[in-house]
Amino acid sequence: MSQEQVMQSLRLPLSECLDAAVTAAHAAAAILQSYVHNRADLVIDTKMRNDLVSQADREAEQAIIEILLERTPQLGIVAEESGGKASDIATWYIDPLDGTTNFLHGIPQYAVSIGLIAHAGAKVNGDEVLEQDTPVIGVVYDPNREELFTGLHGVGAWLNGRRIQVSRTSTLADSVVGTGFPFRDFSFAEEYMPTLHYAIEHTRGVRRFGAAALDLAWVACGRYDAYWEMGLAPWDVAAGTVLVREAGGICEDILRADPWPIRGYVYAGNEHTAAALDNMIQPHMKPR
Repeated sequence: MSQEQVMQSLRLPLSECLDAAVTAAHAAAAILQSYVHNRADLVIDTKMRNDLVSQADREAEQAIIEILLERTPQLGIVAEESGGKASDIATWYIDPLDGTTNFLHGIPQYAVSIGLIAHAGAKVNGDEVLEQDTPVIGVVYDPNREELFTGLHGVGAWLNGRRIQVSRTSTLADSVVGTGFPFRDFSFAEEYMPTLHYAIEHTRGVRRFGAAALDLAWVACGRYDAYWEMGLAPWDVAAGTVLVREAGGICEDILRADPWPIRGYVYAGNEHTAAALDNMIQPHMKPR
């Protein structure tokens, strides 16, 4: 293969990938919503304590995978329920139902989340060569509100086609912040609980709605001024990271180890609130 062919093989057609992800998200959401009034009939398994999976998750995930394999066969796929593997150029991270517990209890706060991580060396937006792994496409679809959040690296973020931006709130004292409590892995509770205590006393309010992808999407559109959580999975945060960053915000790894929060320790906000969250969190983190 010539050098030109190699470089061409590393070029990511982001617009085509975004279109595929949107199509897949709608297909998955249609399956989820078909079960909304028949939740009692769902087959539910427990992966670990407080970590549930239903046939709705599995069927929605399969619909996403089929579309992405057909439309973007050169890309890797890592999905919550079926696993998968990364590829050399870019990898999809899929959560077919972020907020499974909400869904199973009839709480209308859940979403389909599809993010694309381009790997170091990939070419995007013309001749830009990425120096590190970078989230480049984010799609989060909330079927209950019919809200489609999309983000495209270097271009922007949108809610139902309208451009969105993070809030302009400059202090935590004036901020409504989102978070997520430890629910399946409690090994980091001693690190997390002091941050929650601080946030309760030093912000306008703390919200915990139980769907990380939507939490990040809400930061991107300014509903939340900031958000932090620990112990998530990469598919929980891949798409949301793109949304926040492309909406002018900051979304980073609490552990300061990776170029995006692949290990599920995430904080996000605007330049002021994200920095304040980081300052709130770091004193309580243990060495790793």
